Amino acid sequence: MNNILKKMKRKMKRKTKIVKWFGIIIVLTMMVLIAGRQISGKIIYKGAAHIIHSRLNKDHNPSNSESVPHMEANLDNIELDSLGSGSYPVRKEDGILNFLFIGIEKMHGARNTDSMMIVTLDTKNKRIKLTSLMRDSYVSIPGYHDNKLNSAYAKGGINLLADTIEKNYKVKLNGYISVDFKSFEKVIDLLGGVRIQLTKEEAYYLNTKDYISNPYYRTVVEGMNLLNGNQALGYCRVRYVKTLENEANDYGRTSRQRKVMNEIFEKYKSLNIIDLIKVSNQCLDYVNTDLSEDTIELIIETVLDNRISTMESFRLPVKGAFEDPKIYEGVTYPLVYNWEENIKQFYMFLYGDTEENAIEKLKDLQ
Repeated sequence: MNNILKKMKRKMKRKTKIVKWFGIIIVLTMMVLIAGRQISGKIIYKGAAHIIHSRLNKDHNPSNSESVPHMEANLDNIELDSLGSGSYPVRKEDGILNFLFIGIEKMHGARNTDSMMIVTLDTKNKRIKLTSLMRDSYVSIPGYHDNKLNSAYAKGGINLLADTIEKNYKVKLNGYISVDFKSFEKVIDLLGGVRIQLTKEEAYYLNTKDYISNPYYRTVVEGMNLLNGNQALGYCRVRYVKTLENEANDYGRTSRQRKVMNEIFEKYKSLNIIDLIKVSNQCLDYVNTDLSEDTIELIIETVLDNRISTMESFRLPVKGAFEDPKIYEGVTYPLVYNWEENIKQFYMFLYGDTEENAIEKLKDLQ
């Protein structure tokens, strides 16, 4: 009996030490952010990346991640993750990291990617960019008939979705992050909600339909609201009512999703050190990813050292560069792109190209 008690005490001590070290690393990281001490920051970033990587749910490992020795994180000497198969010509630029972010809805046994975004970290110009990919986009899916973008994940999981995006949008993906809708609710609740301004029509619609799944929370009002996780998820799913900016259908829905993502970003930045430790620790349980420890370290270093505090947003397809027929090649209500115009404008947003530059880059890949 005494031996059992001793073993239990030793386990508790180990757990306590882990929690303490996690807290110390986060606190030191915030101190570096505030004080701007970049030299000591290197050690802290490495420790923070190690802990984050060990806590994340990893359901796919890049083929090159096991063979790359750990070294100081910078774009000159680490072999970055690659999500796609490499079968298609894609644009790669030094200093640009593209991560696929997907929100998964699990209903009636299906797994649909109702939210698909490319989160871009521009390490040269110190910017974060967010590009929404509309789910009804009509795309070429490797090994299958052409169909809507959100059908790729159901057919072949994250790998097929990544190949589909690389083949059609012609950008390299360095990894992915996914969260299911239930986890999305929990993350927002951990952050204390998000502030969103609603129109009169949006508020009425959310209170009278089942987008807010818990009837108890159908209490939103016209104007500014502090939405909890269940309310925010309902807001992200609405598409039949126009937004504050007069956008409707899936254009409005992706606009709402970008708003909520930006509010999450803003809310996370505003946390004090104690809350940051608590929220970070719990949020990691809800995230699935394939990012390597080196890549996580690079993200932390770039964002903190450069105090990146804004997020730019974009949407594909762009206005005036697509058609939306009722039926096309047997597919109902697809968005049929003018691909050259969309990729051109995408490159101008993502890489800061001139129009001529973007056209030349696209030609090189054809």
